[in-house]
Amino acid sequence: MARALVIGNGQLLINFDSALNMRDLYFPHVGQLNHIGGHHNSFGVWVENQFSWCYEADWHRTLKYKKDSLVTHVTAINHRLSLEITINDAVHYRDNIYLKKMVVKNLTDREREVRVFFTHDFSINESEVGDTALYNPEVHALYHYKKDRYFLANGRVGDQKIFQYSTGIKRFGGAEGTWRDAEDGNLAGNPIAQGSVDSTISFQMKIRPKGQETLYYWLAVGKNFKDIKELNLFVLDRTPEHLLRRIEMYWRNWVNKNTRDFANLPPELIELYKRSLLIVRTQIDRNGAIIAANDTEILQYNRDHYSYMWPRDGALVAIPLIEAGYPEVVTNFFHFCQDALTDEGFLLHKYNPDGTAGSSWHPWIHEEKTRLPIQEDETALVLYALRFYYRKNPDLELIQRLYRTLIRPMADFMVKYFVPELNLPMESHDLWEERRGVFTFTASSVYAGLRAAAYFASLMADEDRAERYATMADTIKKGILEHLYDDSLGRFLRGIYLQEGKKYKKDLILESSVYAVFAFGLLPASDPRVESTMKQVELGLWAKTEIGGVARYTNDYYFQKSQDLERVPGNPWIICTLWLALWHIERAMALEELKKPLEILKWVHKKAMSSGVLSEQLHPYSGEPVSVAPLTWSHATYVHVVLAYTEKYDELLISSKCESIW
Repeated sequence: MARALVIGNGQLLINFDSALNMRDLYFPHVGQLNHIGGHHNSFGVWVENQFSWCYEADWHRTLKYKKDSLVTHVTAINHRLSLEITINDAVHYRDNIYLKKMVVKNLTDREREVRVFFTHDFSINESEVGDTALYNPEVHALYHYKKDRYFLANGRVGDQKIFQYSTGIKRFGGAEGTWRDAEDGNLAGNPIAQGSVDSTISFQMKIRPKGQETLYYWLAVGKNFKDIKELNLFVLDRTPEHLLRRIEMYWRNWVNKNTRDFANLPPELIELYKRSLLIVRTQIDRNGAIIAANDTEILQYNRDHYSYMWPRDGALVAIPLIEAGYPEVVTNFFHFCQDALTDEGFLLHKYNPDGTAGSSWHPWIHEEKTRLPIQEDETALVLYALRFYYRKNPDLELIQRLYRTLIRPMADFMVKYFVPELNLPMESHDLWEERRGVFTFTASSVYAGLRAAAYFASLMADEDRAERYATMADTIKKGILEHLYDDSLGRFLRGIYLQEGKKYKKDLILESSVYAVFAFGLLPASDPRVESTMKQVELGLWAKTEIGGVARYTNDYYFQKSQDLERVPGNPWIICTLWLALWHIERAMALEELKKPLEILKWVHKKAMSSGVLSEQLHPYSGEPVSVAPLTWSHATYVHVVLAYTEKYDELLISSKCESIW
């Protein structure tokens, strides 16, 4: 199930599914460690001897955020219980505190007692072994702990504290957990449990006819008891209501800090732009790791996840943030890459949020020959993103600090990692991590990375290297145009596979990522070769169903939903569809030529979840999210295309006015 709501502060990240279950809680890094791990912390309601968990079918839920903020706005109505609940969730922008406000409305004409229960199914440090859950009367709260991870749960209804509590064993020895104890409206009061444990707490309220009461609930997260005790006192002292208002105001100020002209975009597209900035922000760790996605539902498919920092994704997320006016958010990304860089000058497949190497399926050896297990675009695009950073934020001291430790080693590696017979980079894995060869996307990114390195070398008065990097970039451009463009097909190839000598095999599969030729500055979008290529992508990879959208490539197997390749070449991807919009924007010479990219931006908005969350893929027939949601890259690409659209619109508007004058 996709994550419909995400909230976080760069250290504490919490995800909810569409049934209002808290499914992921990451700490102390965004994406690492997950202390719920795809189980769920839920709430349930008891009234007049009836009980319902939030995920049951009798709740009618609407999931949104408050405007321009990372505070949720959820309504849940249960006609069987005659209750309506309005919920606001937030994570404090600085401190590791999660807050929930629940306004419970009594829809009947009689006074009623309502009890609300909160369950805590933690697997601290991603293991159920050796956890402790206990009620501590010193703080009038319940907490879970193991080693250096502590999670305190507390709340208030007016001046009333926790009504009942219980701790117990879960998923071991036949025990289901204390959540089952809640369903009769009462908790047993067991004060402590150890091992594979859970806990439940409840709050009591008396609600007058047609009246309402407000409940506040919070989690304080820290590395020891002192941390959570102080955070708990902080909430009680400042009050949850005051903190929620401050959190809402902080994020509203953050997302609106830059005044921007949105041209002719309708309000809903502007709102999704801001929502995308906020969601992207939640996926960036304070130490600089830009995480691909943190939806653990993907674990059921391959026992791994997306909670890694792919340098490619990171770079292509960083660029729109920089262009949107948030260079400070991604500064640590470049330091992260600096620390992760190998002695040889390349970046590995992917990294954990703490900077250690992530899991990989790229081998170091093939047919008894050693080869580098890399995707070279991941090295190149970091330099390309750094060039954007400097253009927006000309911090020469940062460039000076990174020059010897990041820029030069990367550029020198790319110069060496080269096939002189073809004037192309050596083989590496493609951006989809599915095949190894020399690919148009990768080669174009290397061209862009070397261009950026040449600029920085010149900036540092390192003229010999500047000339060497620029010359190699030009050489690779020649190789791309000679070997990766096919005259008979009239388009750029996905790539080639090297054989003995100068021989190679062409990959003729129609591929969306060849947009890189114009996007990374190799050729203009209006070049006839680019025009021909992108028109074939638009025609051949567009899903010919009611859903629409562009597939990655013909017969894409990843989560494939249809073998009718004529109509559905692959599942529609948000990023691939937006790449098509980007091409239409780049080539536009008149305002009417912006109609197609505007249609695509509207298409993206329609395919977002009600909360504004964008997935990786869509089901080609139902439009339902496929794979992870939210995908950071999807949101960042939407931001990128909105910025490109508004800039081009203003440019063409000025041009048209000048023409009318003359």
